[in-house]
Order: sequence, then structure tokens, then C-alpha cells
Amino acid sequence: MRMYDIIEGKRDGRELTDEEIDFFVKGYVAGDIPDYQASALCMAIFFKGMTPRETARLTLDMAHSGEFVDLSSIPGVKVDKHSTGGVGDKTTLVIAPVVASLGVPVAKMSGRGLGHTGGTLDKLEAIPGFTTALGRERFLDVVRSVGCAVVGQTGNLVPADKKLYALRDVTATVDSMPLIASSIMSKKIADGTEKILLDVTCGSGAFMKTIDAAIGLAEEMVTIGERVGRTTAALITDMDRPLGHNVGNALEVIEAVETLRGKGPTDLAGVCIELAANMLELAGVGDVDTCRGLAREQMANGRALEKFEQMVAAQGGDVAYTRDTACFGRDACSREVRAKREGWVSHMDTERVGIASVALGAGRATKEDSIDPLAGIVLARKTGDEAREGDLLATIYAADEARLDEGEAILRNAYKISDERPVAEPLVYARVTRKGVERFS
Repeated sequence: MRMYDIIEGKRDGRELTDEEIDFFVKGYVAGDIPDYQASALCMAIFFKGMTPRETARLTLDMAHSGEFVDLSSIPGVKVDKHSTGGVGDKTTLVIAPVVASLGVPVAKMSGRGLGHTGGTLDKLEAIPGFTTALGRERFLDVVRSVGCAVVGQTGNLVPADKKLYALRDVTATVDSMPLIASSIMSKKIADGTEKILLDVTCGSGAFMKTIDAAIGLAEEMVTIGERVGRTTAALITDMDRPLGHNVGNALEVIEAVETLRGKGPTDLAGVCIELAANMLELAGVGDVDTCRGLAREQMANGRALEKFEQMVAAQGGDVAYTRDTACFGRDACSREVRAKREGWVSHMDTERVGIASVALGAGRATKEDSIDPLAGIVLARKTGDEAREGDLLATIYAADEARLDEGEAILRNAYKISDERPVAEPLVYARVTRKGVERFS
């Protein structure tokens, strides 16, 4: 078998066989297939696509390219959630303890922020002492004893995805539906979770800019999950505005704690309840309506916050910061950003809000950059809010005035203020399962 023939076949629109896909993945991970041939195949896939069978086979081969996480020692049905990313997305910090407080274990492997999107690991590590680098056995111990844990990827999980993603990132082949879907789902399969909920974000702050594109990606991933024996569902959620008011690592922990106390922003709380309810439904706790009520109850009665504090303590974090979020303090410099005209906030370029937070020090432009845990943005007004001239739009935080200058310039360009009030958009647009697509708008 020759890589040349595989590239030629896909270039000409031929469906690849299982044996050809196996040959490519094994050969590329082993170093027998050079980057230039792998990039040629990725470009052919970018233009010609893949069938559901091809995508499922690629996903399984990638998942089996390294170690698997064995969660069988954890009793109960294990459910995981994966988000395609956004700005102000701190949902894992809320829904993992909510779901765990109802007896459903959550063994979560998360990532770091890169570009305009934030990372769950960076947010949790804003809590002094909190470690996301638990060994495999310690990770399982925490999930068994507490019910939930959030860690970084451990061991040699999915090396094929690591190599392919780095290649796609520099060859303009990231935006390929089968390559995105196989990248995400290979990690979820290797994570060992039985039930998978996907939070596929759409809008100006997401990788999928339209609802239809997000639904297309969700359908592809749900199909993969079901084909390989994982019950999978997806919610299409709004990321055309930042989620919640706070953008930045410690700021987002503070907002997550407030949400667990039942005092969080309406949009963040609403999305978290929907995600938690769908995770609980996948675990067999009840129907979605019943599970919504259970999720709300756990946030209202304090049990979800108590579970979060147990997880923080088990992973070395100082729970004084969750009991009194004033312990975080504020960054060295701050500035108020005020409206220069009267009107309605008709749109927010949410990606630019994320870029502004990176400029302030809350994120990374490259993997090597360090993060300022206290930097970020507190949004006073978002899409749909009215503003008079001089009204507060946001407060920004950074280590020095130069960063404030850069962050303010970017943030101002993210706001569009118009004379007419915009039409309110829903928080959740659709639900995708193996039965099909259920649209809510």
C-alpha cells in the first residue's frame, strides 16, 4: 500500500477503505509517513470531505493510537461534556459539581486556552494550590471519593491527534468538518466516558459562525459517537455574545461560584442548567424537564457549591477562595470603559472581546505565553442592553497601563451601539441526537 495512492484517491473524491485509513494513521504516528504527505491528505479531505464511515474509522484509529483511560473502577454511568469553545465559557466549573452532586460521576479532562478562547484548566489554576496535573490513579481516586475531578490530558492519549492538529494548524486545514469532528471525538472516546454531551457553540465568538454550520458539526460528531458505541447528544448554544459578565481566569471562577450559589448571570445559569439537565438525562436520571428541576434545586440548596469545594480541596486548592471570592483581590491596574454615544448594544464581536482579554494578559497568543490570573474584563453591558453616553460598558483589569491601553482599544471595537433595540436571541438553538435535530427557534 502506498500513501501516494491514498492521497490520489481522496483528491479524486474516492471513499477510502478502512485499511487505507488504518495505514495512514499508524504510519503517521510511527513517523513512517512524512508531514508533506499527511498535509496533502488533509488538504484533499478539506476539499473532498469524508463519508460518515470514513470519519468514524479515522476517529477510532486516532483514539486507538495511544493509551485509553479505564474508568471501570468508578461506579455508575460516567458522563462527559465537551465544548467547542468560546468567551466567558466557564460552564464546566458549574455543571461538573451540579451533576456529581446528584450521584453521576464526572471524570473530566480539559484543555488550556489558546487564541481568543479561554481554557478550563487555566481558570481552575487561578485558585491558589489547585493542581490539574494529577496522576492517573489519583485522578480516579478523586472521582471515586468526590464524584468529579477536572484534569489535563494525562499519559499518551491520542498522539495521532496531537500530530495532526499541529500540522493542520499550519497548513490551513483546521476548518474541515470531518477533521474537526474526528479530533474532538477521538479524545472523548479515549477518555473512557460512556455518555457524551457536546456543547457546540455558534456565533461571532465561536469557531462555527452560523447555526447551520454548528448543527452540521454536531450531527457529524453525534454520528461518530453512536457508530463507535457511545451514546452522544449535542446542544447548539449561543456564542454571539460572551457567556456571563466576567472574562478572565480568576474573574470567571468568581462568577462560577456565584452561579453555584444561585446568584449568577441569567444567561450563564440558563446554559449551565440545560447542559447539566442533558448530562443527567443521558445518565438515566430522568427526562430533561425533571433533570432541569434537579439541577436548579442543587444550585439553590448549596449542594452543588459544596461539591465544587470538595473537588477544589481534593485537587489541592485553597477553599477559602471559594468561600470568600474577595480573597482573589484585583489586578494592579483597572480602567472603566464608557459609552461614547447613546443607543442600544446591538451586537458584540465576541471574538474581539476574547482577543481583548488576551491583550490584557488573561490568555495566550502562543502556547509558551504566561497568564495573569487576575487580568480580564467585567462586562456591565452586553447585546440587548441600553446605554446612554457616559454609561459604563465594562471594567478592564491588567498588570500595567500599557496592557490596559491595548485591551481598551480592542474592546471598544467589539461593541456596536445602534438606535434600535436588537431582537433577543435564544441561549440554546437546537438539540441533536441520533434521532435527529430538534430546533428551538
